[in-house]
Amino acid sequence: MDVTITDSVASEFAQVDDVIVSLLRSDVEMVESIGHYIVKAGGKRMRPLLVLLSAKALGSIEPTHIRFAAVVEFIHTATLLHDDVVDLSMLRRGMPTANAAFGNAPSVLVGDFIYTRAFQLMVELNSLPLLAHMAETTNTIAAGEVMQLMHAGDPSTRAEQYQEIIRRKTAALFAAACHGAALLADASSTEASALYGYGMNLGIAFQLADDLLDYAGEPAMTGKNVGDDLSEGKITLPLLHAMQAGNDSERQTVAAALRDKNGDAFADIMAIVQRTGGVEATRDAALHHQYLAIASLDALNASEPVDALRMMANKAVDRQS
Repeated sequence: MDVTITDSVASEFAQVDDVIVSLLRSDVEMVESIGHYIVKAGGKRMRPLLVLLSAKALGSIEPTHIRFAAVVEFIHTATLLHDDVVDLSMLRRGMPTANAAFGNAPSVLVGDFIYTRAFQLMVELNSLPLLAHMAETTNTIAAGEVMQLMHAGDPSTRAEQYQEIIRRKTAALFAAACHGAALLADASSTEASALYGYGMNLGIAFQLADDLLDYAGEPAMTGKNVGDDLSEGKITLPLLHAMQAGNDSERQTVAAALRDKNGDAFADIMAIVQRTGGVEATRDAALHHQYLAIASLDALNASEPVDALRMMANKAVDRQS
């Protein structure tokens, strides 16, 4: 993450990592092994950073915010462990996934451990509104994962269904990170709503940009294999646009590749996506949500952390990883 974004919360950001490491301690060796493997794999830590910047934008970062930032990262990590098993993914951020390194069963079970550790920590925060909000959020994420699984390989999926999947699966946790910080800060309803809207639109923009990386990214930068989404039968906006804008032959080619989860057809599908303007259409959609996210910040007083939130949104779309 660019240092200019983390600058206003640098010391607290380091404390979040310390909390994460301390909470991964367990008398079960495999829990620590997989947990620390995931931590060392890195990642952007975007969601914890959203907690800290939102809190600072509202006044100050309290110890509860630092621990809540760790909660959000734990929930995100648990979903990644489960996702990689479901998707049979072998590579993430340029490294073997935990399931590739340790096996499917250990990854699922350690994912469960991390989920429950997150809720143990939330109970200690002693905020029933926050606990209720995060319980609803994790349920929403799980439902989004099920929806994605149901629509995998289904070329009849509509754009509205795809939007609902990414709203639940990805954007909900972005929104919860920002809104949760507001709940802990006893922010006004206007401020809390503004941060929720910012997080939701940022999350949608981020996922749309992520969908683009399969078609416009460099594998060495993205850290995942080209064509992974197609091999998993994932419905993404570039494919939906290609089926809508393509001719009959192109629509049939894309539909067949999705149904068969045929990653070997990626070169042909990529050519269709590019010819039909799927990359541009997806980028335009991402930029729209980027704009909505930034506009939400107008409800907050100008400050360095608000500038950092704005910068995060500006960097969400045009990225390589």
